[in-house]
Amino acid sequence: MSEIEKTKAKAQVKKNDQVLVMAGRNRGVKSRVLRVMPGEGRAVVEHVNMIKRHTRQNPQKGVQGGILEREGTIHLSNVKVICPECGEPTRVGRARLEDGKGVRVCKKCNAKF
Repeated sequence: MSEIEKTKAKAQVKKNDQVLVMAGRNRGVKSRVLRVMPGEGRAVVEHVNMIKRHTRQNPQKGVQGGILEREGTIHLSNVKVICPECGEPTRVGRARLEDGKGVRVCKKCNAKF
């Protein structure tokens, strides 16, 4: 995919979705999405891909120095959305309602969410 196509791609994962991590050292973890970056094709998932960040103390901003641990990004291809209806990790499709509004659809149970 070129850079232009990446920015046009619509992410099937949204903020606060429950997801299952499919690959990497946190494989099998069910967690919540904190942030999605569709242009980069990445997401920040709660307690997944924890990284250590060395920060310098800054008294003016109230930042205490030290080693902070926070979530790193994970590629969207490595997560699967958990359907709120059936509770299964599934692929996500798209559909249009009668009023023209677009919704996501579970590929296993056809539930709209």
